[in-house]
Amino acid sequence: LRRTARPADLAYAFDETYRGRRIRGSRVITAGHPVGAAAEPWHVTVDGRPLHLMRRADGSWLSMVDHYRSYPTPLEAARAAVDELGPGRRLRDTGTMAGGAHTGGHHGVHA
Repeated sequence: LRRTARPADLAYAFDETYRGRRIRGSRVITAGHPVGAAAEPWHVTVDGRPLHLMRRADGSWLSMVDHYRSYPTPLEAARAAVDELGPGRRLRDTGTMAGGAHTGGHHGVHA
């Protein structure tokens, strides 16, 4: 089942099973940003492993797994990452990276 997420419905969190994978996400509320600010980062996991997302200047989102296309919401970016991973691959559990920065390598994916 693929639904188009509406940003208003996903303002602060989501939790769903998509293609047999559990996708969870929530906004990270940080000091200096008003609650609900568009610049607030998201913490997103696929099967409990972190999926690093990046916000583009136009407000769309991309993931380190599927970084050639952008999506209107973090949920849609997470679903696209699951599609790209396929059934035999999973995200690498890289632990917490300072500031959520991407450090290169295999984009957090392994077979």
